[in-house]
Amino acid sequence: MKYTSLGRTGLQVSRLCLGTMNFGPETTKEDSFKIMDRALEHGINFFDTADVYGWKKGEGITEKILGEWFALGGGRRERTVLATKLYGDMGNGPLENWPNTNRVTALHIRRACEASLTRMQTDYLDLYQMHHIYRAAPWEEVWEAFEVLKYQGKVLYVGSSNFAAWNIVQANETAAKRHTMGLVSEQSKYSLLQRDIELEVGPACEAYGVGVIPWSPLGSGVLAGVMKGQDGKRRNGDWVKKLKEEKGDQLTAWENLCDELGEQPADVALAWTLTRSFVTAPIIGPRTIEQLDGSLRALEIELNAETLAKIDEIFPGFKTAPEHYAW
Repeated sequence: MKYTSLGRTGLQVSRLCLGTMNFGPETTKEDSFKIMDRALEHGINFFDTADVYGWKKGEGITEKILGEWFALGGGRRERTVLATKLYGDMGNGPLENWPNTNRVTALHIRRACEASLTRMQTDYLDLYQMHHIYRAAPWEEVWEAFEVLKYQGKVLYVGSSNFAAWNIVQANETAAKRHTMGLVSEQSKYSLLQRDIELEVGPACEAYGVGVIPWSPLGSGVLAGVMKGQDGKRRNGDWVKKLKEEKGDQLTAWENLCDELGEQPADVALAWTLTRSFVTAPIIGPRTIEQLDGSLRALEIELNAETLAKIDEIFPGFKTAPEHYAW
């Protein structure tokens, strides 16, 4: 396994991040345990989750699965760099339909952190991420709440997800005035099908030492081989059929290029994200051990300048703003 620093920190994380969103809804608890054990065997130490995963409001099903796995012992928690997220509505029971059970406020940050720690049976989070920007809360309020958690030893680093570049700048400039570290990572949707962050988010993150953690690096499976049926069950969805109609020529060219390389499209798509200078680790979301094992091939694929140029011809990217749209 290859490792790198998480943003500008000294924390070493694997170049692939294990996403757990399928744990519960798509993958049984028992199979989730096996996938996590295999991930550690492979040296994948970076696990990402969120309090809303499991998709039953307020229950935190996926976090509970991680907690039961940590409780098995054997150094599982100690070997894991654990990242989770807050923002979505977690109000249920007596708090059903009440305000202040979501977003990013001092109250919800405190409540959400305690709830995640309880569900995952741990006393700290390595990386605590805001799942989305909440513009109504001033950064002074947000940072004070996270600072309290850090002083208490419950959170080590803070990250963001789905932020615009100016949100990242705001956050880190405010943190600098408070003499705190600020954001160290940003989770963004990034793949060959959606390269928008190359305009501003990627450059801003690089300038501030914020590591980018791409989510959906396979374009929700579309880059895994939908034209030739290599992507499994996802190929029959209506949205995939629509994409095949709209981008069929691109996807066919993509899969033909991967055939020339003698590699699986999913592996090449992951390998491509690893060539981006601002990327720390793309998130893989395996439903099975076989999918997990297969994803490691991406670490071995080397894409030369000629191949990268061919990829850009198929899926044109963005220059850094403002050069992309101005002289």
